Amino acid sequence: MDTDQDFTIENALEKIKVGGDFMLGYPVSQDFDYSRLNEFLKYPINNIGDPFEQTTNKVQTHKMETEVVDFFATMFRANPKDYWGYVTNGGSESNLYGLYLARELYPNAMVYFSESTHYSIKKNIRLLNIPSIVIRSQENGEIDYNDLANTLQFNRDKPAIVLTNFGTTMKEAKDDVSKVKAVLRTSAIQDHYIHCDAALSGSYGAFLEPRVPFDFEDGADSISISGHKFIGSPIPSGVIITRRSTKDRIAKGVSYIGSMDTTITGSRNGHSPLFLWYAIQKMGIEGLRARYKHSQEVAQYCKNELIKIGVEAWTNEGAITVVFPKISEAIKGKWQLATDDVTHIICMPNVTKEKIDEFILDVRIEKGI
Repeated sequence: MDTDQDFTIENALEKIKVGGDFMLGYPVSQDFDYSRLNEFLKYPINNIGDPFEQTTNKVQTHKMETEVVDFFATMFRANPKDYWGYVTNGGSESNLYGLYLARELYPNAMVYFSESTHYSIKKNIRLLNIPSIVIRSQENGEIDYNDLANTLQFNRDKPAIVLTNFGTTMKEAKDDVSKVKAVLRTSAIQDHYIHCDAALSGSYGAFLEPRVPFDFEDGADSISISGHKFIGSPIPSGVIITRRSTKDRIAKGVSYIGSMDTTITGSRNGHSPLFLWYAIQKMGIEGLRARYKHSQEVAQYCKNELIKIGVEAWTNEGAITVVFPKISEAIKGKWQLATDDVTHIICMPNVTKEKIDEFILDVRIEKGI
């Protein structure tokens, strides 16, 4: 542990650089360059208020924020005449907002989510004080639709809030929203709300072949993603997309800022929308598609190389996450590998086959191959 005497900006930066070179277990893209935006760091950019409303604060990036929302609303096939969203502090806040809207719409509802769901959901449910039931997951991490159907039968008198995952934390499993809608329909539960947590995979969900239903046309009522994951950002961020008509139910005017209070936080980081807007302008749809293709190719390479040396690695279809049995503490520590009942590597756009070769060499040495 460093003492205060040892601490300098230089050695702090060096530790971060070294850590960045050996990060394979967390979904954070590092191949970004926002140096063109350095001048903006001189200003206290605060995106307070609704990004689609006028405000008395002029030191903001609301225009860029709304264009980011427009971009993802189009990708998620939202109704062009009925969508809204904003840039959040991250996926956890985006999930909180989706659940908040659902609770306001159905105050007496029950929440259903799979055991593979991100930890933020349990925390958000406690914050919102909503009753909930955990649904079993299939072996690949996808929600068990039969268990969902059976569980719904015990609470048919209550509205249902269903949390679906489009890319679970450990196995990048994707829940099929159309199947969830079918279960709700068969269970005759008319009052329901589906929030899709698409933190990692939502940014490339439109490119999956075969396609997995997850967006608004498929039946989602709100969708959340993380901006710092697949796209990449020096500051964690997220995006929530929902229906404007649903958001309007919770909007309240705030006279002194001259805008509506429609977000979770008051003051909001105005730099993150700027970063996301800049990245989207540079990449566009085809740039995102190319990033996904690269990541998927590296993931398949990683899986195959692990199998060659006797490691039982696998991936869900279309995933960029490679799953394998728990690995040693030494390798897990060096490569910062997230581990639960399994270990995984996430082949983000900055991960190369050469970096995978370095990891494979460490495994080979430890196995004595």
